[in-house]
Amino acid sequence: MNEEKRTTTANALIWFGAAVSIAEIYTGTLMAPLGMARGMGAVIAGHLIGGFLMYLAALIGGLSGRGAMESVKLSFGEQGAKFFAALNVLQLVGWTAVMIAGGAISLGIILNPMYGTDNTLWCGVIGIMIAIWIMLDMKNFERVNKLAMAALFILTLVLSFIVFKRGATEAARGVMSFADAMELSVAMPLSWLPLISDYMRDAEEPKKSAAVSTVVYSLASCWMYFIGLGVAIYTGGSDIAKIMLEAGLGIAGVVIVAFSTVTTTFLDAYSAGISFHVIFSGIKEKAAGVAVCAIGTMTAIFARSDSYENLLYLISSVFAPMAAVMVTDFFILKRNRAARQISLRNIILWAVGFALYRYLMTVGSPIGATLPVIAATVGLTWLAGIALPEKS
Repeated sequence: MNEEKRTTTANALIWFGAAVSIAEIYTGTLMAPLGMARGMGAVIAGHLIGGFLMYLAALIGGLSGRGAMESVKLSFGEQGAKFFAALNVLQLVGWTAVMIAGGAISLGIILNPMYGTDNTLWCGVIGIMIAIWIMLDMKNFERVNKLAMAALFILTLVLSFIVFKRGATEAARGVMSFADAMELSVAMPLSWLPLISDYMRDAEEPKKSAAVSTVVYSLASCWMYFIGLGVAIYTGGSDIAKIMLEAGLGIAGVVIVAFSTVTTTFLDAYSAGISFHVIFSGIKEKAAGVAVCAIGTMTAIFARSDSYENLLYLISSVFAPMAAVMVTDFFILKRNRAARQISLRNIILWAVGFALYRYLMTVGSPIGATLPVIAATVGLTWLAGIALPEKS
């Protein structure tokens, strides 16, 4: 997909499609114990934090002309980039499987009266659609993607009306702190940190594309969270597929589930292919992306997952401190270590940030784990860059 320069509009559509996701709607349902006002506040606060770091990661890729894992070389060197590329492939295979499994379950619920709830069938259908998305060339991809985004936009407006026209049916149960809800919100944009540069490296206008893509994603993602929050508060349930079925959406519900799953999971599979190319340069990106899609589909069939929150937190704990080191190196210290084999100092700084994140998850923090980890890692990287400079 990097044969031609990608327009800002094309990037914006890609990231709108990434945000329109059943997974994000479901995450919003988990925040219902806070109520509508506080829940929306947590969603917005989390996306401001995660979205800002997402923008900086996108800007690094756009300005350097490097994909996500290639840009990691600027801070961690050749072998350091391969280390993170391997972690990225593993988490993207897992994320691909989770998304395909979730989409298949929802399709099975909606289409049960006509076609049954065969999980293998719907996983296969979604997997094939994702593979087709990956194989489209730039020109055809933009045409198909525009049609898909137009359909999703209209249908999510309809879904929003269905959810919010109702009054609250029962008090939301459970307990959740504002900090925990904010962490669930910030985790979703952070999950895209290892990917977004892959779509900025060939942007016509890097700065504009980075800003527009991040804003479009953040606004649409907040919208999905709000729908989920409204589903839980106003309908007393959490299964969006059942709500679409009860509302009589029928084929429209199928389009929402199928295309939202495809347009989101496509980014995971394609970026996994790019990361695999970093490790094994002889393998083409699209071929690796289709292979990851196939592995994710088989995993979804034989190892079904009912929850993905732990995966989100693992992604944040790995890639938030990685991005913090990169942002400090690129924008503040202005160092380039791409010619080195590895930067042990920066690997150690990342490891400190990773350990701090996992520790804060166990003891709790009034402002969540991500914000203090990013602040601490940026501060330590800046201090180390001044006191213990490495040769570029």
